[in-house]
Amino acid sequence: MDQPSSQFVPAGRFLEVDGKRVHAHVYGDGPDVILIHGASVNAQDFTFGFVDRLVAAGFRVTAFDRPGMGRSEALHRDGESMAEQAAHLDRAAEALGIERAVVVGHSFGGGVAMAWGLSRSPRVAAIVTLAGIVMPWPETMDAFRRLASREEDGAALVSVIAVVNSRAFTHSTLEAIFTPQPVPPGYGDHLLLPPEFRRPSFRANSRQVSKLAPQVAEMAKLYAGLDLPVEILHGSHDAVGSVMVHARQMARRLPQGRLTELEGIGHMPHHVAPDPVVATIIRAVARAGLR
Repeated sequence: MDQPSSQFVPAGRFLEVDGKRVHAHVYGDGPDVILIHGASVNAQDFTFGFVDRLVAAGFRVTAFDRPGMGRSEALHRDGESMAEQAAHLDRAAEALGIERAVVVGHSFGGGVAMAWGLSRSPRVAAIVTLAGIVMPWPETMDAFRRLASREEDGAALVSVIAVVNSRAFTHSTLEAIFTPQPVPPGYGDHLLLPPEFRRPSFRANSRQVSKLAPQVAEMAKLYAGLDLPVEILHGSHDAVGSVMVHARQMARRLPQGRLTELEGIGHMPHHVAPDPVVATIIRAVARAGLR
């Protein structure tokens, strides 16, 4: 594969799992923390300063590109389920020598983290969801699907956006996702992928998001049986996934769930309120007995 232009964030480590390419950024040393990004973005969301905070706190941090997203290869053309993604990332984590980790998922990645925990993998010692899309939501509150996929199947639209107007699309979408906080300067450019990865990522994103709602509904039925420490962090002003629908409802179902609400914070707490997010991850590490 051609090396990306120097204007883009350098690639991390590539693994082959079941014949498919998985991309991961791996930094630091200490107890393992795995980061799973949300819809419409890639693992570079976490390398925009947040990983540095976790490394400084004494962790080995692995930020994966989910299957089909970023520089990771899609598993198939039908839109990978959250369970499929979790199983694939579990094998990638095993290949990296990760034995037990706190799995942190943001937004869509929160659902993947919950699917990973529900798989009973021995690698999952605890879960942290950040603004997680983890519970069924009414059709009248479908901001997440609109922002993440833009249309039901997305194939025609995303091929044009990805090639012709990716920067403008990214900026307008990110403004809506960050509200009521502003988009940090330079964030959109940091997130941008080399051209050869943009169209596949947009298509995979649209396919995955279009199939999300029924998967979340089925997973929610199983939460009461999940005997793992789960830290749930959500902003009170999240306009993408309501704290009332997702965080509070899931916390009531989890035997070991602990909810932290951040007053006035929107959908991107790890960027606009990183200190309480890091504190929540440190607490999950302690609850899991990893430190």
